[in-house]
Amino acid sequence: MGMTYIPTTLDEALKLRSRIKARPLAGGSDLMVQSRRGIGLAPQFSEPLMIITELGELKGIRKTEDGTVEIGALTTPSEIASSTIVPWHVRQAASGMGAIALRNTATIGGNIGNASPKGDLPQPLILLDAEVVLVSLRGERRMLLDDFILGSKKTALGDDEIIKSVIIPSHDFSYLFYRKIGMRRANAISKLSLSAAAVVKDGEIIDFRASSGAAGPKVIRSREAENILKGHAIGEIPELLPSFLSAWDSAISPHAMPLYRRNTTKRMLSYFLTAINNGDDEGIVSEEADG
Repeated sequence: MGMTYIPTTLDEALKLRSRIKARPLAGGSDLMVQSRRGIGLAPQFSEPLMIITELGELKGIRKTEDGTVEIGALTTPSEIASSTIVPWHVRQAASGMGAIALRNTATIGGNIGNASPKGDLPQPLILLDAEVVLVSLRGERRMLLDDFILGSKKTALGDDEIIKSVIIPSHDFSYLFYRKIGMRRANAISKLSLSAAAVVKDGEIIDFRASSGAAGPKVIRSREAENILKGHAIGEIPELLPSFLSAWDSAISPHAMPLYRRNTTKRMLSYFLTAINNGDDEGIVSEEADG
């Protein structure tokens, strides 16, 4: 299995990361599978490992006076799903991650660092303009999660850095939408997921955003499509819908099951925008029909 270290403080972990490039391991739900060799054989890793589950500095969920929420990198999906201060979209995604055992062991830092296009948490986090806090012996740096994830299994994490936390700015949306489509309702890898949100004031769309997972090498968010709707009255949605959907269509990877993902994504976006146009009173829009 190779050399394994168990640091008890963040400073100790950062020294290990800097000196011997030890790879952080927490829940290991993705890393252990990626490194498996077969039945009865221990996983084989190409670099030293450090188990970081004892680092209290990376745990917990906090909310500041301005409404910003900070989630420590070692926070589990179960903790996120049950927190009343975590934004709705992120709680929805966390509550649908795999089986209960996985939700109790996986971490938000691991889900982000793995950078899978089918990862559950990056999709709503990118919708919300979340930032990731990276720490090393050189100090801390923050960047948008959308910039941190470069592509499938690729991130901007330095070889001496550790993901410390995720910071989500405050939002006050009028309408919310989240939908994950898999082979079954529970314990399923996402075939497609979509988050969307809108701010409507006095009948005008002040803000609109959407993000889609498993539809390309990374989470898709089309600012071009979003700008088509912003500043317009909700009564204009029917005439704006074709150009909006066309812009979204062009953002989806041509290699990611194009027909299925394109058609299903357009259906979900149409459903959400129609609900806004109809003045849905609930605010939270859900679509129970299969994709």
